[in-house]
Amino acid sequence: MSGVPPPRPAAVRPRRAAVVEAAVWCAGLAYPVLLAVAALHEPEPTGARLIPSALLGVLLVPLLLRRPLPALVLLVAGSFAATVLAPERYPQAAQGWQIAYLQALFTDVAVGFTAATRARRTGLAAAALAGVTQVAAVPYYRSGADVTVTTVLTLLLALATAWLVGNSVAERSRYARTLRDQAAAQAVTAERLRIARELHDMVAHSIGIIAIQAGMGRRVIGTQPQEAGNALAAIESTSRETLSGLRRMLGALRQSEGAPLDPAPGLADLDRLVTAAGDAGVRVKLRTTGRPRPLPPDLELAAYRVVQEALTNVVRHAGVPDCEVTVGHGEAELSVEVTDGGRGAAVGAEGYGIVGMRERVALLHGVFEAGPRPEGGFRVAARLPVPEEER
Repeated sequence: MSGVPPPRPAAVRPRRAAVVEAAVWCAGLAYPVLLAVAALHEPEPTGARLIPSALLGVLLVPLLLRRPLPALVLLVAGSFAATVLAPERYPQAAQGWQIAYLQALFTDVAVGFTAATRARRTGLAAAALAGVTQVAAVPYYRSGADVTVTTVLTLLLALATAWLVGNSVAERSRYARTLRDQAAAQAVTAERLRIARELHDMVAHSIGIIAIQAGMGRRVIGTQPQEAGNALAAIESTSRETLSGLRRMLGALRQSEGAPLDPAPGLADLDRLVTAAGDAGVRVKLRTTGRPRPLPPDLELAAYRVVQEALTNVVRHAGVPDCEVTVGHGEAELSVEVTDGGRGAAVGAEGYGIVGMRERVALLHGVFEAGPRPEGGFRVAARLPVPEEER
């Protein structure tokens, strides 16, 4: 741990954020002033002489990324001032239209960005503000009815195109977000239904055992009281175990038809997952810590599913020849951890398998973690509390 830097004090982060915010606003406020000064001191704002005015646009970029609408207000203010002042200060140059078109281009880009990243109402307000300002500036650098009308139509068409492109990007983003939310909800529902089927199997198995033991006890209770007592003890143990699982899970699940007939897997079946991963080209080192003991089937099933999904992700995405699985038997909790040294994944890029694992662990009041490791690779971990009566 010596190579890990100490955590930054919490008070430093708000102070730094405030300094950055102030610097961003200062740069944005300086833009219209500096642009007006540049227009006043440039007799021929044309060709290469437009470069200083273009470079000043960099000052507004940080503010545009954080606060698009205030940045647009400063942009149109500077653009209007530069467009009006340049021809008035140097009427003989008659080149105000070039700097006006350059500023109109910057304004259109800002409008498109605002429409793409903010609500539609905000994007429309930005387009209206830019359109009014651009049209109001036309008489200062254009003369003649035909030329003025053509210029206004050109500016409005370019502005409308910028807004439509930005709005299209926003619509696609909203649609993609809706699809992701729907897919995540479907993944949670599918996981809950699968848990319901597995719980159905557990209950059916337990009730079958109880029925067999009850029938045997009824037949021998008169002739073999000891065997009848053993049958009753088995019934008691099985029913308590089943009721414990039902209390923790049944309230959060819905029933589903078509349940599989195989018994629910548990920690004893992890070797089967290790073998399957090895057949797929990934060597798995399985470690067990603590004192293994019988646990409720729903806990073992949840741990098994977490390991199963994590190993599937390693085989499909990690691109490594080996990984490690650790099962910890604590006094109050069961923990599982799967780590690898592969490519990892972007933070927040959760797949639907991870959504399902998180939902399964949450239903048992556990804690689930999944994400890239600082030293590289990926880590999936779950901690499942053991009920009081099972400790």
